[in-house]
Amino acid sequence: QVQLVESGGGLVQPGGSLRLSCATAGITFSIYAVGWYRQTPGKQREMVAVLGSDRSTNYVDSVKGRFTISRDNAENTVYLQMNFLKPEDTAVYYCNAVLGTIVYWGQGTQVTVSS
Repeated sequence: QVQLVESGGGLVQPGGSLRLSCATAGITFSIYAVGWYRQTPGKQREMVAVLGSDRSTNYVDSVKGRFTISRDNAENTVYLQMNFLKPEDTAVYYCNAVLGTIVYWGQGTQVTVSS
């Protein structure tokens, strides 16, 4: 059974940092592209960062220079290091794993940036 489980979300003050983790099981992790997306109420889910199996990366403009996506193929885990957080980063963050037309999603973790 395929599982993607996010962790690391929480409440943080503006300017602070969080590190999200997404542990996967049931897939050959190293051949999947992985990504982080976020969603706020009433809005569409948006791509935050993606990381290919070839380690190519892409980020939404609003997080460039602040967020870093990485993967540990030995641990079947993808990370999102988030620095200099802003209130507008508040959202539910989801990880996914993609191979061609196959897409798996995690259940999401809440990130709230507020003083």
